[in-house]
Amino acid sequence: MRWGAAFAAVALTCGIAPAAVAQKEQVISVPGFADFLAVDGATVWATNRGRVEQWSLEGKRAEVPMGRPCGAMAFVADTLWVADCEKRALTRIDARTAAVVASIPTGIANPAGELNVVAGAGSIWIASDDKGVVSRIDPATNTVVRTIAVAPGTWYLAFGFDAVWAVSANGRLLQRIDPATNTVTATVPLGAQPGFLAAGEGAVWVQEQGDGTLARIDPATAKVTARVKVGAKLAYGDIDTGGGKVWLRTTEDQTFAVIDARTLAIDARLGKPVGSGALRYTDAGVWTSAHDNHTLSWWPAPVVPGGTAK
Repeated sequence: MRWGAAFAAVALTCGIAPAAVAQKEQVISVPGFADFLAVDGATVWATNRGRVEQWSLEGKRAEVPMGRPCGAMAFVADTLWVADCEKRALTRIDARTAAVVASIPTGIANPAGELNVVAGAGSIWIASDDKGVVSRIDPATNTVVRTIAVAPGTWYLAFGFDAVWAVSANGRLLQRIDPATNTVTATVPLGAQPGFLAAGEGAVWVQEQGDGTLARIDPATAKVTARVKVGAKLAYGDIDTGGGKVWLRTTEDQTFAVIDARTLAIDARLGKPVGSGALRYTDAGVWTSAHDNHTLSWWPAPVVPGGTAK
């Protein structure tokens, strides 16, 4: 194992950040169409054509055949939850054995593949019908236990601050779902073409892709408290939070931008434009994908020059 990979693995285990010497992007060639990502310790799972794959800096570790894996995945307790747009189902994968253990017929709200599977409140959640349904799955029984009525065109989900947050792209709306009552308890108007979102660092963050802005929403009041202009547009990117920052995968101006969650200052713009792809933050660094370039990249911490990973 190279020094950088070994140090990253130790850092992930021990919760420490690598030294500044490990800042250079490390690129992995991935045949096919590597897109959405889920972190598994020092490795990452990526959706690809007809399969999901587990990668480390040393190469591919595992491969699981599927119909058409799509959307952002959830990783919980050695289990990977992946939407299958071909089967209109939620797939459960045992990450230790790289085997499918269940296929749950949930329906898929956006068969084009732009959606999230998320975990929280002891459940798995997926937008399951474009007419306006979010399904709640019990991982103990692998069954849908509740369906929640939401706005039509709801595809994107995040879990945080004891709630499920759901974006309707068509309705330009953020919805807060209370897991205790399985109902929408607040709605927030959004800008043009809202998309992927994240809940963390004290707020809910939504890409307003058509406006090129990132919106910050107070989870207690369900109101937009600020916006930051990142570029002309933010279509088909990704978002994550951690280390006091918002990490925003972009398509037009750079690989990703780093935004201070407190001040909304853009601390860094990193990498050349490489088209659409995904991003996931870890304490030891950041994973990104660039499916048109057939690559994954590892950006060891500190990703922002002069900064530290918390």
